[in-house]
Amino acid sequence: MNKKLAALLTFFALFGTTNAIADKAILAGGCFWCMESDFEKLKGVSDVVSGFSGGTLKNPTYRGNHKGHYEVVEITYDPKIVSYKEVLDHYWVNIDPFDARGQFCDKGSEYLSAIFVANEAEKKIAEESKIAVEKMFPNKKVVTPILDTATFYPIKGAESYHQDYYKNYPIRYKGYRWNCGRDKRLKQIWGDKVTH
Repeated sequence: MNKKLAALLTFFALFGTTNAIADKAILAGGCFWCMESDFEKLKGVSDVVSGFSGGTLKNPTYRGNHKGHYEVVEITYDPKIVSYKEVLDHYWVNIDPFDARGQFCDKGSEYLSAIFVANEAEKKIAEESKIAVEKMFPNKKVVTPILDTATFYPIKGAESYHQDYYKNYPIRYKGYRWNCGRDKRLKQIWGDKVTH
């Protein structure tokens, strides 16, 4: 194989054929109800699915065992409308990147924040976005890790009520979000950059 062809194959392996980025992103930011609500408002996002990822346990469940997994959302987006970088920009201002115990009132490893990357291009963009946040807050430690994508397990079966919770139970959802202090804390950190 000649060098030019090898370089071309390497390029497509790393960056794909559409805007160098896949059309799905998996992000952890605490309660997946809130993450779903926040990301469905982002222009260019066509679907947000709640679930689990990051652990080794197969078929985790909300009420049962999900040890080692994060609560995540799988975001489907159109890279012609919103770039992966813009998805991450939206992500950062909807989480507390300094909380090493969880997010807002939800504490525990399943509620930690994390960015799951599918390839080297996503990893580079995620690392650059994290550095940008660190520069904005030089006296604070950004604890959100950048991890390799793992199997995504969507919420299903009897627990599928979690999907679209904010739409199906708007009063309960708003009460939870308010009582959890999510919006108040986001405003403290991000000010006018908050998107909800």
